[in-house]
Amino acid sequence: MELVVLGSGTVAPSAHRTAPAHWVATGEVRLLLDCGAGMLHRAARHAVPWPDVTHVAVTHFHPDHWGELPMLLFALRWGTLPARSALLRVIGPVGLRTRMTVLAGALGDWVLEPGYPLQLAEIAAGESLDLSGDVRLEAWKTPHTDESLAYAVRDAHARLVYTGDTGPSDALARWARGCDLLLAECSLPDTQAIGIHLTPSQAGALAGAAAARRLVLTHFYPAIEGTDPASVAARAFGGEVLAANDGDRFTIGVD
Repeated sequence: MELVVLGSGTVAPSAHRTAPAHWVATGEVRLLLDCGAGMLHRAARHAVPWPDVTHVAVTHFHPDHWGELPMLLFALRWGTLPARSALLRVIGPVGLRTRMTVLAGALGDWVLEPGYPLQLAEIAAGESLDLSGDVRLEAWKTPHTDESLAYAVRDAHARLVYTGDTGPSDALARWARGCDLLLAECSLPDTQAIGIHLTPSQAGALAGAAAARRLVLTHFYPAIEGTDPASVAARAFGGEVLAANDGDRFTIGVD
């Protein structure tokens, strides 16, 4: 399984971090975990084959986590030659279909009928979906918005857990237990802790409670720039911690 961090930032504008987007490739699956603004241009910059995307999984409906989805749908029809013909599956919390219908009303019928097969799937905490072959997507509730979810991508060799946006959660740690890589949001420094996001110490504690093999931090607000979140998280975790930048690549499931 390969992970490429396309967007390690937030809604706050940054010269070097775009909004949340993470590319996962395993087997025949090419999955975007969130689809924030700037994803397409970052994918092009870092040689990620975005036209090959098979699935998009949205964690919640804040615009920095799915604002580029209409652009992706449009680009797959008009930004590639030949035009796409393969199915695209878009997965999200309950409410996805309603919001996509509203988007189609505002932007045009092409949102739901983009010129290639499009399937919408809603998923709730505790549920899972077969993506392709032995690859599954699992969902769990996080304390951020009413609908917000964490996702796990599981294949025959590895389990990647992506927190999406979350505050501290013992239940999330239990659900993520034993994951090969925990991709955890790390929004703010410890001195600015709030209940709906994680600080470095909280992300490290989550990884420790989950007995994760590795911790990768993402979703950085400007307030955390200039600090060393990986070192702070490592003190709470006791294992390997990396602070992601846009374009970073990780291989999961190979010792």
